[in-house]
Amino acid sequence: MKEEQGELQHLQIKEEENELCISQDEEQPVVKEQEMKTFPASPTDEEIRYGNNSDKLKQKEQKKTDKDKNLYSCTMCDKLFSQKTHLIYHTRTHTGEKPFSCKFCGKCFSRESIVNNHLRIHTGEKPFSCLTCGKSFTLKHKLTDHMRIHTGEKPFPCSACDKSFNLKSNLKQHMRIHTGEKPFSCVTCGKSFSQRSQVTLHMRSHTGDRPFSCATCGKSFNQKGNLIYHMRIHTGEMPFSCSICGKGFTQRSQLQLHMRSHTGEKPFSCVTCGKSYSQKGNLTCHMRTHTGEKPFPCLTCGKSFTIKSLLSKHLRTHTGERPFSCVTCGKSFLQKTHLTDHLRIHTGDRIVPQKCIFRF
Repeated sequence: MKEEQGELQHLQIKEEENELCISQDEEQPVVKEQEMKTFPASPTDEEIRYGNNSDKLKQKEQKKTDKDKNLYSCTMCDKLFSQKTHLIYHTRTHTGEKPFSCKFCGKCFSRESIVNNHLRIHTGEKPFSCLTCGKSFTLKHKLTDHMRIHTGEKPFPCSACDKSFNLKSNLKQHMRIHTGEKPFSCVTCGKSFSQRSQVTLHMRSHTGDRPFSCATCGKSFNQKGNLIYHMRIHTGEMPFSCSICGKGFTQRSQLQLHMRSHTGEKPFSCVTCGKSYSQKGNLTCHMRTHTGEKPFPCLTCGKSFTIKSLLSKHLRTHTGERPFSCVTCGKSFLQKTHLTDHLRIHTGDRIVPQKCIFRF
């Protein structure tokens, strides 16, 4: 559904673009000959090609003059067109005339072809189908874009890093990484973003909007991707597996973190003491031992903690919650480590001091 909405939104944007310019399939305005700078001291390509044969050169120039006589000129900006219809379309960009209206919603357009494309929003017609997978589209250029998924074609290269993209819009977004451009701003706090979708997502931090709900447990999320990750808790799906030990994970980022347990990579280092960590979050928590920051306060007694998990454990002393229960005798505990210690009563294992490497 989101993909269809995205396609319809793109169609509406395309309509607005078509109001302002002539289609690329049509002939572009021709620059007037008198607007071009000339350099009489240098021979033209025709003079070089024909040499002393002035008759042929005169014939070519006469054909060019006859062609110019057949061009149609815009009285407002002096642009030239080879067809009268192209001039008419162009003139409407000056006058704002939109003589073609949608019979469903009344929206007006400058050209009949644009209103015909717009009508597909209401009719649901998708006349352009992919011969490979059968997927259909409302616009021909959307099918062209889709076909690159199958062909792997990426005709839009980045001039800064040589990375290529299958869509021009993707290249435009990518270029903002190099330029630092952030044209989309939050109206509430002023924070800027490189993509419109990032602003939409950010706004939910202000509104608290969580439009994606789990059909199983009712939990809501502000991103569709987070809901997809959450659903794997219910389905048990773990599509990302470790190539070394075979352990599965619900998210690719979890697998990447896990791989560091095999490689020993610790890319996040403390600038104060040099201690390194495999996760950025662990470094953030560690830094608070130097700064003394304790950003998680208990609203009941005012005691503060460096990490949220410590606050969660502390709150159980006030609520009396004991979420970790023994499946053998039913006894409950505040912390998981307490349950682990208790289970040894049933299994017969002795608690081994952490520093001791031998079992008795």
